[in-house]
Amino acid sequence: MSRHFPRFRFLFQAGYDSASWVVALVAAALLRFDLAVADVPWVGLVEIGLVAVIFQVAVGRVFGLYVHRWRYGTFDEVVATVKTVAVVTVLVTAVDLMPGMNRPVPWSVAVLSGFLVLFVMAIARFAWRVQLERWAVAEADDDREPVVVYGAGVAGLHLITSMRRSGPYEPVAVLDDNADLHRLLVKGVPVRGDRNALADVVERTGATTMVIAIPSAGAELLRDLVAVADDAGVRTLTLPPIDDLLGGQIGVADVRPLTEADLLGRREINLDIDSVADYLTGKRVLVTGAGGSLGSELCRQLHRFAPESLVMLDRDESALQAVQLSIEGRGLLDSRDLVVCCIRDRDRLAEVFAEHRPQVVFHAAALKHLPLLEMHPDEGWKTNVEGTQNLLELAGAHGVEKFVNISTDKAAEPTSVLGRTKRLAEQLTSHAGGQYAGTYLSVRFGNVLGSRGSVLPLFRAQLESGGPITVTDPEVTRYFMTIPEACQLTVQAGALGGDGEVMVLDMGEPVRIADLARRLAAEADRPVEIVFTGLRPGEKLHEVLFAPDEESTVSEHPMIHRVDVPPLAPSVVLGVESEDGAVVIDLRLDQADGVEVSEIRRAN
Repeated sequence: MSRHFPRFRFLFQAGYDSASWVVALVAAALLRFDLAVADVPWVGLVEIGLVAVIFQVAVGRVFGLYVHRWRYGTFDEVVATVKTVAVVTVLVTAVDLMPGMNRPVPWSVAVLSGFLVLFVMAIARFAWRVQLERWAVAEADDDREPVVVYGAGVAGLHLITSMRRSGPYEPVAVLDDNADLHRLLVKGVPVRGDRNALADVVERTGATTMVIAIPSAGAELLRDLVAVADDAGVRTLTLPPIDDLLGGQIGVADVRPLTEADLLGRREINLDIDSVADYLTGKRVLVTGAGGSLGSELCRQLHRFAPESLVMLDRDESALQAVQLSIEGRGLLDSRDLVVCCIRDRDRLAEVFAEHRPQVVFHAAALKHLPLLEMHPDEGWKTNVEGTQNLLELAGAHGVEKFVNISTDKAAEPTSVLGRTKRLAEQLTSHAGGQYAGTYLSVRFGNVLGSRGSVLPLFRAQLESGGPITVTDPEVTRYFMTIPEACQLTVQAGALGGDGEVMVLDMGEPVRIADLARRLAAEADRPVEIVFTGLRPGEKLHEVLFAPDEESTVSEHPMIHRVDVPPLAPSVVLGVESEDGAVVIDLRLDQADGVEVSEIRRAN
């Protein structure tokens, strides 16, 4: 019956509502005359009943009750029903009181019938909505997966409604930490307690999955719920952040596995669009390292601000093709704005600057793998120091308005070749700010979640090969930030930073790498071993964002801090031949005070 009802729905509904008026008028008249049937003006009731029926159908169509405007039994339809009944009641009363009508019924009958008919209509709609939901469940597949929904709020209500209609999941219980909601029913599904009741609910219902129906859930709550679900032996699914939901609507299709970004934190980034657009819109922008994970996302975000040109420079031609495809929907490599170039090659860079005359430069090109640079420090020197200095000199010569050097948290209290070379890049950038007309600043942040060569892709590759997952130390922690988050804040920092400043991004709380490895191992379909290999040369147990002697201040953006970095002139770097034929580069990080001296050995 439920499949054939829609074609007759509006005819049936109009007939039912019309009959409701007749019944309500009779009931109101009997009440008015103290159930004395003989005293009821039956002829007048027939006349006023016909009037009520005509008005109900006409006004109901105007308010959308008898056309395809509202889903049956929804809040919108109930509101339309109330409006319709109110208007019809007024009209029926007015007709009853019109001169020449001889008062078919007492006016109190017309008014009272309005309240009665609204009650009758509402009861019918509620009963029919419940029946439709029962039919939907009955018509669903019997082999659907039983799930527990965590969250009895609006999102949980919408999700359970969607699940009851269709999809692979059958909601068997709801959990919520709000004790006021316990023992209630959400679309017929009982709320059986808080998160601590999960194990008992799983045992009673046979549920195999918990779905977290809180799009605004923070990382701490998600981690706690995942731990509870792991203890109960069920997998965990969730909903995406509300901003990622199409039109803000929630349905069973939105349910997905948790990502590392969910567990590490969903933070809303509010950009000052006006300040960002001021230095990007209509400008010629150059991005080095444009084919990397960070550089490519940076290009995609910069493209939103309609620069006059967006020059994407990288030494990897395949990476350039990928970023062009992601931005323009094609990968023909037929644009002069795609530049194959290594930042070590100053002459080639000079050609690029002469052709494109950039006004804004984002310098994301770097060698970043700490263990390799410990073994091959000369390569880190050539790219991270000399390459940066090449860009700074050419930017100054061509009058670049804004130069943003992308740094790393390893530049704070550096203990590795990577950290030292990036610290030097910060200081060289600071020096350039005092030499040239434009603004030269650096942006410092930690690990970028899921970037090429980072820990997460490595862990996933180890999982696919059957393990083990290798972690350096059980206590090692790192700061993490998603790629879009890092790029958005980098763009904003470019608008806020001044000459010589390092803008340090708020990375949240550091995360234990071992916990991340255990989370991934728990999702595997077979046991996976976690092996601890020990810290590598130059590697820290815990990274820091600020050196002890750096005093940070909050910028205009709450997630960006600023510190001053002492400038370092290129002339400070001195080469001295050593007995073994290597060149020792004496890097005086603060030559004026003679506080800190670091060495990087370069092979001839």
